[in-house]
Amino acid sequence: MRTLVISDAHIGSRRPVDILRRPEPLAALCTAVAEVDRLVLLGDLLELRHGPLYDALGAAQPIIEAIGDAMAKGSEVVLVGGNHDSALVEPWLARRRALEAPLPLGTETRTGADASAATDAISGWLGKRVDCTVSYPGIWLRDDVWATHGHYLDRLITIPTFERIVAGAMARVVGKLPEEPGSAAAEDFEAALSPVYAWLDQIANGRAAGGRWATGAATAKAWSLLSGDGRAPLRGKALAALLPLGIAGINLAGLGPVSSKISSDELRRAGLDAMAGVVSLLGVEADYVIFGHTHCAGPLPWMDPAEWRLPNGGQLINSGCWTDEPRINSTEIRSPYRPGRGILLADSGPPKQVLIADDLGQRPASGF
Repeated sequence: MRTLVISDAHIGSRRPVDILRRPEPLAALCTAVAEVDRLVLLGDLLELRHGPLYDALGAAQPIIEAIGDAMAKGSEVVLVGGNHDSALVEPWLARRRALEAPLPLGTETRTGADASAATDAISGWLGKRVDCTVSYPGIWLRDDVWATHGHYLDRLITIPTFERIVAGAMARVVGKLPEEPGSAAAEDFEAALSPVYAWLDQIANGRAAGGRWATGAATAKAWSLLSGDGRAPLRGKALAALLPLGIAGINLAGLGPVSSKISSDELRRAGLDAMAGVVSLLGVEADYVIFGHTHCAGPLPWMDPAEWRLPNGGQLINSGCWTDEPRINSTEIRSPYRPGRGILLADSGPPKQVLIADDLGQRPASGF
């Protein structure tokens, strides 16, 4: 079985960054999915923090229909919930929590396309030739390959992102994560994160979202705002100067630990360290762990492969994103934030990082 994994399309963004609404990247993806048996959409397929769910679904419908038309009969699409599209799986998760004795989520729990009205609609747009299912919080693609969106790392990352700080505040209510390897369950991460997502969904559905703190990947945004490379706006440089003072307060309040050290390398390393922590706490024994969330693809050839190694000898792999962020030079071919990447997986051998969309499109398609 040939599997293609992509993540972080953020379809429905209010800014013209979701490149699948451009004809060239969409055509490239359709060409790629025509050659695989399974497509895994590894979270944040939709951008649900910029407005109501129906707005994002309206933007997504022609894209999903095009993907379904391109896929071979009998192929499969698996939807994995992320943090920006948590509403896709939340109705199903709520039904599970309401059971008298709900079974634990584990590292993979599967259900049909009826997880929510939105996933049912997506399944319909894919067409009857394609089997659509939902998996959460991750999916075992092979006995040695586990994939998850990666948003659980927000409970461990040392970068002071919005979700990290709010999750730290929630942890004071629901309790800290266990510390021993293999001692945590998905529910331990969900306890602090799912209330944050529910609150943000309420804001978005009230059409009050769309501020800059709510858009895109948190680590990418932090770098674009706080970098001292001469291109950051004045307010970003001022914030960077004041950041150590704010960090001290955050840590004293018990909302961390977070660090004031922010650079492109530190952002990458912090995300990898946090993801390795998630893998360890959940007791995931895999040779390869594929995730998204940070929008930072890798390992790329110029990166230190040791950074991407897990303590058990396994390897982290980030699937990249499908959002074009000019503020972080995301069109540069060497940039890990360059959109249009994915992971190709066969029945054996290591997962392969692939650049699917060579042409990102000169102009957005109509509808922005």
